[in-house]
Amino acid sequence: MGKQVDPPADGGDIQPVDLREALEERYLAYALSTIMGRALPDVRDGLKPVHRRIVHAMRVLRLDPGQAYKKCARIVGDVMGRFHPHGDAAIYDALVRLAQDFSVRYPLVDGQGNFGNIDGDSAAAMRYTEARMTDVATLLLRGIDENAVDFCPTYNEEDEEPVVLPGAFPNLLANGSSGIAVGMATNIPPHNAAELCDAALKIIENPEVTVDQLLRCVEGPDFPTGGVVVDNRATMRNAYETGRGSFRVRARWEVEEGTRGTWVVVVTEIPYQVQKSRLIEKIAELLQARKLPLLADIRDESAEDIRVVIEPRSKTVDPAILMESLFRLTDLESRIPLNMNVLSGGKVPKVMSLKEVLAEWLAHQREVLERRSRHRLAQIDRRLEILSGYLIVFLNIDDVIRIIREEDEPKQELMRFFGLTDVQAEAVLNMRLRSLRRLEEFELRREFDQLSEEKAEKEGLLGSIERQWSAVADEVRAVRETFSKKTKLGKRRTRFADAPDHDIEDITTAFIEKEPVTIVLSNKGFLRGLKGHLSDFSNLTFREGDGLHIAFHAMTTDKLLFLSRHGRAYTLQADKLPGGRGQGDPIRLAFDFDDKDDIVTAFTADPERKRLMVSSEGSGFVVTEADLISGTRKGKQLMNVSGKAGVHLAVEIGDGDMVAIVGENRKLLVFPLSQVPQMARGKGVRLQRYKDGGVSDAKVFAMARGLSWTDSAGRAFLRGEDELLEWRGDRAQAGRLVPKGFPKTNKFSG
Repeated sequence: MGKQVDPPADGGDIQPVDLREALEERYLAYALSTIMGRALPDVRDGLKPVHRRIVHAMRVLRLDPGQAYKKCARIVGDVMGRFHPHGDAAIYDALVRLAQDFSVRYPLVDGQGNFGNIDGDSAAAMRYTEARMTDVATLLLRGIDENAVDFCPTYNEEDEEPVVLPGAFPNLLANGSSGIAVGMATNIPPHNAAELCDAALKIIENPEVTVDQLLRCVEGPDFPTGGVVVDNRATMRNAYETGRGSFRVRARWEVEEGTRGTWVVVVTEIPYQVQKSRLIEKIAELLQARKLPLLADIRDESAEDIRVVIEPRSKTVDPAILMESLFRLTDLESRIPLNMNVLSGGKVPKVMSLKEVLAEWLAHQREVLERRSRHRLAQIDRRLEILSGYLIVFLNIDDVIRIIREEDEPKQELMRFFGLTDVQAEAVLNMRLRSLRRLEEFELRREFDQLSEEKAEKEGLLGSIERQWSAVADEVRAVRETFSKKTKLGKRRTRFADAPDHDIEDITTAFIEKEPVTIVLSNKGFLRGLKGHLSDFSNLTFREGDGLHIAFHAMTTDKLLFLSRHGRAYTLQADKLPGGRGQGDPIRLAFDFDDKDDIVTAFTADPERKRLMVSSEGSGFVVTEADLISGTRKGKQLMNVSGKAGVHLAVEIGDGDMVAIVGENRKLLVFPLSQVPQMARGKGVRLQRYKDGGVSDAKVFAMARGLSWTDSAGRAFLRGEDELLEWRGDRAQAGRLVPKGFPKTNKFSG
């Protein structure tokens, strides 16, 4: 153990500090630095510090829209060396994004060279690319040389940079922003500039305007990649009112017809910030994993415009269901968050509503207008002062020439003799001889009058808030015209629509590959699904002592209904059946039902179809198969039975209008189906009365076609309406002994 070192006797410069307080103080400083100096945009110009410094550096380099391009390496070097003390890679990434028309709705940088693409390919190295500003960037800088904003020292205090840009363009909402700070984040999707200007004018006209009124101007986000927003208006309104929410954005697609009834879906726009190549790779992976059974192939035929071709497995597939399955599993539909957490006044992080963001931008525009007007007024005053001196000179030109020629200190003499100020005297001494012509005097008087008029106008503007707001409104209208929806850049790209209201069952089915299957249930309750539709069930193998109980054909997209003796109905999707290679799995693994219960019958579900439920004691009712479907393992109680009674039959009704029921006592009764009520669940009504025993078989048939049955030898019998008079009656009667030729098994099928 090392020797403990005692502090010096005089205490030295060691100061005890509480560790918790020190950590809190330092972490808070770091958090504030991240929030204010890196991650959150300023509500006034919509820029983060790195973007603001890039635009400012390009201004210093005079990279205006009409000027020649300069290498991005030069721009990044200036930004890093003079304004932004961070890595060149981060600065170049920010510069590249400002130039990508698929990332930014209104690019601030006009790039020349490879600046990446929507497939996710990165830009070329900064030494190969060139850039200059766009008109949008010049709008953000408008008035910066006219004392429109404050400047502060750069990180090394060798230069100055703007605290915020004048921002004559509504950049925060028009181009959006995203960032993650410490404990907070921001995410603002792009919007249409013309719509934002319309909303801003509404606020100027009526400061008490509501969000609902603003949303008549601002329809919603306007993404550079287009797409379709499928959220309802109420959801969008809540997002804009609270500043938090999200938008569901889908790809835009259309059906292209081919020959012989074939068709393909063509995707022309994809959601914002989705990489096309990764999107296609994901769909291909799902296709290979057989999770998209409706899809046959996908291929990218894009050139400059997006064209992704989706080929269905069959021309009978519903295009809407195909696309719905893709929307649910891929980035063809994505959710774009809205979190308008911005720096209010450049200092306070705050989640703002649409109205608050626009109002603060307008307040900044009014402040910029006022500062520019004062700056111009000071320039006018200085020029008028000089012009006044010039006019005095022209009235006394001979005396001025004499003083300049003869006096040792002409400046002081001019000030004394004519009462000139220091500025006026200096200007007179610097005047060129060619300016002493007579015509110059008239030009000076005209300029003096014009500047006097402009001075009065500026003073009137500064003295009237109404005139200031009117001037701001004029500037906003000019921006609206520049980025009008009639222009190529200003045209709205994102549309709005209601999401198609497809049946959830149809969509679920779309994820299942449709194949024929044979359902087999053994006497001991082992369930399996065999591929294909077997025509001969005699070759099926079972465990020792077991045998076939139920077998029927279905498709993997079907729902299967199983009815138990205790009156419960269970539902199972056909594609969830255990495979047919073995002997199957116990059905009790699929459902939760009593150990003393067992399955009476099973069939595929058709919600439109009806069945006659018959208990072993001869009661029954009509039920639709839609009422049999259950979404739980416990199933649903359908038929109430008691004692030794149980569900005996579930007879398909079809277009039948009569019921034929035969008891174990071999008595047959025929009565109208209309006498049996339709119920969702219950015990039902008496169908046939017995002294002993119960039901043997029942059948629903159409009287017009007669009652048919088949004996054990395979011979068919048919009795018409006249021949059935002896057995006709009302429900709940006992009936009469079966006609000659009726099978000894007491079953209509022999």
